[in-house]
Amino acid sequence: MEGQRVSKMAEDYLKIIWEAQEWPDGSVSTNGIAASLAVTPSSVSANLKKLARDGLIDYQPYGSIGLTPVGQEIAIMVVRRHRVLETYLVERLGLGWDEVHAEAHSLEHAVSDVVLDRMDQVLGHPAFDPHGDPIPRADGTIARSSERSSAARLSEVDPGTEARVIRISDHEPEILQYLEERQIAVGTHVHLDGRSPVVGSVSVSRSSATGEHADRVEIAIGAADAVWVSVDPHHVGPPDS
Repeated sequence: MEGQRVSKMAEDYLKIIWEAQEWPDGSVSTNGIAASLAVTPSSVSANLKKLARDGLIDYQPYGSIGLTPVGQEIAIMVVRRHRVLETYLVERLGLGWDEVHAEAHSLEHAVSDVVLDRMDQVLGHPAFDPHGDPIPRADGTIARSSERSSAARLSEVDPGTEARVIRISDHEPEILQYLEERQIAVGTHVHLDGRSPVVGSVSVSRSSATGEHADRVEIAIGAADAVWVSVDPHHVGPPDS
């Protein structure tokens, strides 16, 4: 499925709205869009009104923001371009996972569907990008991981919980670098040892190859907010004594 091409501004807004609502409890606001694009809320409001007039979003000032069917179709295709590009830059060009978000954002508005589909083919049609986000297929469908139903932010799970990292937000390269230094990546199995609101951190142990807990690390709450984990319902409880 080839998405309708619209302006760069429209693509940026539609992608932000779609991604903001992609994960549980996600929502989007004028101020949130303004922060993402580093523009003023008044500029965002004006552009949202234009997108509504163009039939791409459902929007009323001070109300909720949603995508129309046409807007959603375009958003999914922009997300597909972004995530295939990120994956290609990491897997084929050797860029770090903390470097590719900005590069993919620049390229996603210019790459053709022919080139993108070839990249996807060379990669073997991956279902997820390097940060754990699902990559929409060419027909617009999306493979949802079964782990998504038990997904929660690492900063919010209870001490004593066993979990597996399934997604890390790619919007802040510094956080990706910070987590990489602590060997926290998509696929890492962790045990939440404790949370310290006063210090502003969580303590986790990575699981060893034998399943034992080892290598305890402290992770700042801001970084833990960017980490989504799939919680093992059979291992949720108070911290180990």
